[in-house]
Amino acid sequence: MIKVLSVNTSKKTGTIKLPVPGIKLTENGVEGDAHAGPWNRQVSLLGTESIRKFEKDAGRTIAPGEFAENITTSGMELWKCKPLDRFMNDEVVLEVTQIGKECHGTSCSIFREVGNCVMPKEGIFCRVLMPGTLKPGASLTYFPKKYTIQVITLSDRASAGHYEDKSGPRLMELINSFFDSYQAPRTTHHKLIPDSPDKLSSLLKKAQADQPDFLFTTGGTGIGPKDITPDIVKPFLDKEIPGIMDAIRMKYGMEKPQALLSRSIAGVMGKTLIFCLPGSVRAVNEYFAEISRSLFHMIYMIHNLDSH
Repeated sequence: MIKVLSVNTSKKTGTIKLPVPGIKLTENGVEGDAHAGPWNRQVSLLGTESIRKFEKDAGRTIAPGEFAENITTSGMELWKCKPLDRFMNDEVVLEVTQIGKECHGTSCSIFREVGNCVMPKEGIFCRVLMPGTLKPGASLTYFPKKYTIQVITLSDRASAGHYEDKSGPRLMELINSFFDSYQAPRTTHHKLIPDSPDKLSSLLKKAQADQPDFLFTTGGTGIGPKDITPDIVKPFLDKEIPGIMDAIRMKYGMEKPQALLSRSIAGVMGKTLIFCLPGSVRAVNEYFAEISRSLFHMIYMIHNLDSH
C-alpha cells in the first residue's frame, strides 16, 4: 500500500509540476497535463523515499512536483517495481511501463532549477488501465506482476513410465532459477503427455483461453515419425520468431551437426510466448540459456512496452 501525498500537473514538458486538488486520469494519462498522450509514459510517480535522499545532497527541501512527477507518494521505494506491475484502488488502475528515463541535463528547466534530477533512476512511469480520479490522501495497493508458465513434455515412453522424464523437470529448474534471479513472482506447471497430436492440441486450446505468459514444450522436435510437436504448435501461432531457434541451431550445429536436425520453433499466441525445445537435458540447457537472454524483452514487446 502506498499513500498519495500530492498530485501535480504542468502545461509544458521539461518544467516542474505544481500541486493541484485532484487529477482526472483518462486513457491518455492526466487530463490537461503536458505528458498526457497515447503512449506508455502517461503518468509519472516519485516516492518521498527517493526525494529525501536527494534532499540530503541538495541541502534543501524539495516540494512535490519539482521533479515533474504527477503523483508524489510514500510507503514504498518505487524504483524497485518492474514493468507490468500495477497500482490500483477502487477508482483507478495504473500499470508500470518504465523505470527511470533519460535526463536532458542543462537543457531541462527542472535540472537548471533544482540542480540535478532523481527521476532518471528512481522515478517510474505508468499507463492508465482504468480511468478515474485521484486526490491527495488516497491509497494505492501494489500488485507485482505474477508470471504464469506452463511446461509440456511429450514422450510416449516417459508417460508410460518406462523411463524417467528428465528434460521437463530440468527446464522447470532453469525457469525457477531464472525468475528467482529477477525476483519475479510466478506460478509454474509441468505436464507429461504421450506423443499425441490430440492431447497436445487440447492443451494448446486451453492455453489459448488461459493465456499463460510462457508455454514451453520439450520433445518431439526431431524428424522421426512421432516427432509432431512443431507441426501441432505452428497453426496456433499468431507470429513466429524464427531468429531465436535458427541462431541456436547454428551455434550448436557448428560442433554437433545433429543439432541442425532440430525443428524447434518459437512464436506468439495471443499474449503467450511459446517455445518448442528438444527433449534432451543437454538441449534444454543450451536452448534455455539462449532464450532467457531476451525473455523479458519479448514479454514487454507483446505487451506493447518499448524497452529498447
